[in-house]
Amino acid sequence: MSAQKKLHIAFDAIYMHPLPEGHRFPMLKYELIPQQLLYEGSIQPTNLFSPAACSADIVLLTHTAEYFDKLQHQKLSAKEQRQIGFPQSPQLTLRELIITKGTIDCCYHAIENGVALNVAGGTHHAFADHGEGFCLLNDFAVAINYFLHKKIIERPIIIDLDVHQGNGTAKIFEHEPRVFTFSMHGKHNYPFHKEKSSLDIGLDDGMDDIEYLSILSNSLSTLLEKIKPDFACFLSGVDILQTDKFGKLKISVAGCKQRDEFVFSLLKQYNTPCAVAMGGGYSEDIKIIVEAHCNTFRAAKDIYNLQ
Repeated sequence: MSAQKKLHIAFDAIYMHPLPEGHRFPMLKYELIPQQLLYEGSIQPTNLFSPAACSADIVLLTHTAEYFDKLQHQKLSAKEQRQIGFPQSPQLTLRELIITKGTIDCCYHAIENGVALNVAGGTHHAFADHGEGFCLLNDFAVAINYFLHKKIIERPIIIDLDVHQGNGTAKIFEHEPRVFTFSMHGKHNYPFHKEKSSLDIGLDDGMDDIEYLSILSNSLSTLLEKIKPDFACFLSGVDILQTDKFGKLKISVAGCKQRDEFVFSLLKQYNTPCAVAMGGGYSEDIKIIVEAHCNTFRAAKDIYNLQ
């Protein structure tokens, strides 16, 4: 009998440091998620790994040399920094490089074990040549372009269930037929100019669990049957919650958990490896954010039967 496979989770202390004062509350989740999972015994310290920084040659498969040079040498204009939402710093660039490498490492672990998760990531508002919406580098796009370049995967899908459209991801892959981008997001939410994903589903304000899960079940089941991807990146944002400051939907914590369980169960059914990034979550009560994100890790471990 073969040994039980292990759940790999990318986490580094730099995920929550250093950030501007006004952004520290929502970033506490990066510290609290692994703490809670360890405290309750859902994971052990050996499940966590600390990524290195992503190398420039890998980043440049996705992002332009001009933009990456600005990030590396602190040459972003004041306007570009406002568009991102953070003031530039060498530490912030390093943080993004480590998060991005964490997602790449998770892709390798997912191919081996079925699923792997990054405590951070899901920076889907980053374009090839600029950042937006607190996103500097697009970790899923960098990882997928790298794995396509290495010929490790051929038909990846990005399942973006953050409440905000993955506009940077959609734009990066708009002329790449091998990559299917699926974004199910708030119709009237940021970004107000939407890019064109392979499939966009805009959701009305106030949508509840039943309607949300029905739309997701029908659309994703049909998609996987049609395109038969050989790899998936899943952005599991919890800003769909009714308690979220910016979400505009009425999804419960239980409904969000059902979403994750459905995605994992379906991908496992199709034998599609899955790398997960956490994405957004902005409820006033940090305990709600942490619980909803922890449910993603619990669901992954249980459905894939990982240690």
